[in-house]
Amino acid sequence: MAALPDEPTPVPAEFAQALRELGLAGDRPLTGTPLAGGVSSDIWCIDTDRGPVCAKRALAKLRVAADWRAPIERNLYEARWMQLAHQAVPGCAPRVLGQHPGLGVLVMSYVPPTDHVLWKHALRDGHVDIATAREVGRTVARIHAYSAARPELAAQFDTDAIFFEIRLEPYLLATARRHPDLAPALQRLVAQTQAHAVALVHGDVSPKNILVGPRGPVLLDAECAWWGDPAFDLAFCLNHLLLKCLWNAPATGAFLAAFDVLAAAYLNSVDWEPRAELEQRAAALLPGLFLGRVDGKSPVEYITEDAQRDKVRRVARALLRQPVDRLHAVAAAWHEELGR
Repeated sequence: MAALPDEPTPVPAEFAQALRELGLAGDRPLTGTPLAGGVSSDIWCIDTDRGPVCAKRALAKLRVAADWRAPIERNLYEARWMQLAHQAVPGCAPRVLGQHPGLGVLVMSYVPPTDHVLWKHALRDGHVDIATAREVGRTVARIHAYSAARPELAAQFDTDAIFFEIRLEPYLLATARRHPDLAPALQRLVAQTQAHAVALVHGDVSPKNILVGPRGPVLLDAECAWWGDPAFDLAFCLNHLLLKCLWNAPATGAFLAAFDVLAAAYLNSVDWEPRAELEQRAAALLPGLFLGRVDGKSPVEYITEDAQRDKVRRVARALLRQPVDRLHAVAAAWHEELGR
């Protein structure tokens, strides 16, 4: 999240209408600045009478080369995820100020950049804080545990179709079309993930969506929120720590140490099912997500060389053919490949 500009500009009409109808606009004209966001939403920091707020509007077509579409009502479920996450771990997400279902606009508290750093930027620069990795693992597990103990909440997250369109299809099935020989294995991962609906899943636990602040990690962008398999969040986050080894090779040892610490912190907090079963699902899913970030619909922007992509493919393909049941074994296979 960026600071307000020196010369604010008028906000788009949909944002202004949403804030007014939510009672958040005040009397003066609304001004602000667009924030650097992901591929799926327009995000603005808007100056209001109560101070700056952050507002985001989901896009029907995501900003990627592939034709990737998703329903704009997904940020209704993002708002619900944020509210429930606050109950589980106070302060682990921005505070919801309002959500306009018709316009697909979510308004939340603005997290100032003066005392928060984006975890992705820290990792890019080789600043791999083990304590942060541990807290991310614990925080995600606490949200999963809180929700798993309240299965009646599942009715608030009827997002099977959205999750399929924005996660399972573009990451796993699109990859299967690029690797037909692996299609049965990738299709099994989809079925496995769909078959374990036990907790509230964020769906995009990525360093680009985690702010590190004085009170711990703050998770952003939960528009993939889904009542499903918590192993998805664990595998999705760990995947990024493996990929970062190609972005900043000198920090490889630190990234792999962070991988182990995050995984251990998460698994040590699992109390809703046998830990070994969850780890086995995460270890099976991780190579599919790994391959999906070079051959799916959302390739990682910092992997730019064919030689790097081929490293990912070799490890992922081998592990998809012969799955392992421990996360450390996935990291070890990647470490061995990097050493060649």
